Amino acid sequence: MRFKLLYLSVFCGAFTGCSWLPPVPAPVSVPEPTVERPRDLPRSPPSEQATRRAEALLQVLLALGIDYRYGGQSPTTGFDCSGLVTHVFREAYGLRLPRTSYAQSQAGPTISPTELEAGDLVFFNTLNRPFSHVGIYLGDGRFVHAPRTGARVRVERFDGAYWIKRFDGARRVPI
Repeated sequence: MRFKLLYLSVFCGAFTGCSWLPPVPAPVSVPEPTVERPRDLPRSPPSEQATRRAEALLQVLLALGIDYRYGGQSPTTGFDCSGLVTHVFREAYGLRLPRTSYAQSQAGPTISPTELEAGDLVFFNTLNRPFSHVGIYLGDGRFVHAPRTGARVRVERFDGAYWIKRFDGARRVPI
């Protein structure tokens, strides 16, 4: 009797096609994406200045996720927008930038949005005052900033409707 049950189980298993295992999906062929590179962009290696600016990017990326705190200027206490900028430039280059976003807006030459490079400062009018907010441009239309109470240091799109409407200008701090 035991053998009849065993044979019956094997026989049923063979006809059910091992139904207790999930079916293997058929392979799907996905065409390789083609990347079209703009023909008008220069292909020169990054300048020495751009390479040095990478240190600021490292410092600002280390600050991602730290809590906002009005008047804050360290990872331990949290950051406000200008405190984040002050901290990054002090740690990356040993530079002492002014403490407020308005005063920082006077540091370095003015540059247009088309000239933005990673590490440049971008300024916004968020409190109905010119240069009331500052962030550090990352490249590719993004910047890092400490937005407001209850939020954390984060990356935003520079060209988003909120930010582009409030854009006040950009500066390149000499390093």
